[in-house]
Amino acid sequence: MPWYVVRTRSQHEIKTSEYLSKMGVEVFCPTIVEVRQWSDRKKKVTVPLFRSYIFVNITEAERSRVFEAPGVVNFLQWLNKPAIAKDAEIEAIRSWLNNDKISDLEVTQFKPGDQVKLKSGKMANQTAVIKEVGDKKLKLILEELGWILTASVHDVV
Repeated sequence: MPWYVVRTRSQHEIKTSEYLSKMGVEVFCPTIVEVRQWSDRKKKVTVPLFRSYIFVNITEAERSRVFEAPGVVNFLQWLNKPAIAKDAEIEAIRSWLNNDKISDLEVTQFKPGDQVKLKSGKMANQTAVIKEVGDKKLKLILEELGWILTASVHDVV
């Protein structure tokens, strides 16, 4: 049976997968634990690895059963057909999540005032302070040089 990729409503991935599991459907909703910062404390929160997506292992004939679960939007489409994840891909995700070396994963977001280091290019290893944060770009201040530059999020550490 193939693993179909199901699109869910935002922040319904875990509840939808639990509901489908109770219905007898084999479901895979990969999750990670993130450390979230509140104003007064830090807290570990379990969140889905892929937002708004879960995987179901069902036959073509059983596809309509998935829509009985609350939170299901539709199947992800690829070339006008339902997207299918290979067993090897699902197993790769499972083994990555079960890897002990990455158990202390912490996902944080950049914010103005954070100090970062440039990874590559002519400015590699230069320290900068974040001035503005965009979707994919950061506006950085290189204090030692008196410059302001724009860099991709992937170019900083």
